[in-house]
Amino acid sequence: MAMKQLLTEVSANHFPNPPATPAQIAAFEVRVGWKLDENLRTFYLHCNGAALFEAPPDMNYRILPLERIERASVAIRGSEEDVDGSPSHFTLVDMQDTNFVILDVATPVTGCYPLLDAFHETYPDEAPRIAGSFEEFLEKALRSGNRSFWLSSEPPEK
Repeated sequence: MAMKQLLTEVSANHFPNPPATPAQIAAFEVRVGWKLDENLRTFYLHCNGAALFEAPPDMNYRILPLERIERASVAIRGSEEDVDGSPSHFTLVDMQDTNFVILDVATPVTGCYPLLDAFHETYPDEAPRIAGSFEEFLEKALRSGNRSFWLSSEPPEK
């Protein structure tokens, strides 16, 4: 499904924040030291974060606003030491249970950053890839019935 269709669905059925401005995106990129890929840039120009399925504070999926994205080791371990998580791992989605979906900005594939599961009890030793791009992640999340699609073996709710 195209990113434009996914964003239309986010706006119609979920809880998007107002869009980020180009200046906010530029400031974010300077702060973190890497550039948003095209999927992420499109998303943040549409909405600067969003809650999926449930309104805050009750949501499971909270796509973070730019100002809340940080190095995963800081969010999960409270540390900037490389032993506590790769310097290329950044939070993207707060799963509201001290777990995150993170980006690996060091390993883009066809111009997109892969998304990883960062379970607080096993990160950084384990961070399995759950989507090859934000577009893939968002489509699967929107079809998940508000469950962590990468953990569920049950079919999504209708």
